[in-house]
Amino acid sequence: MAPKLSARNILKGTANVITNGVVDTEVIVFIELSPGVEIVSIITKSSAENIGLTIGGSAYAIINASDVIVAVDG
Repeated sequence: MAPKLSARNILKGTANVITNGVVDTEVIVFIELSPGVEIVSIITKSSAENIGLTIGGSAYAIINASDVIVAVDG
């Protein structure tokens, strides 16, 4: 069962690229909102290992922000 979260912006995707650094791990999560749209997150290497993050595995981008900026063209 998935944990219940207060964040309302939870996007499910697939971890496509995991680039390990010395301390941090860069995780690119592809979210199928439209072709070519990716969400990139920098997390610690130990966090990636602790959650069992794998290439091709399901991942959630959970966005918690007190401010959201809305824009339009023109």
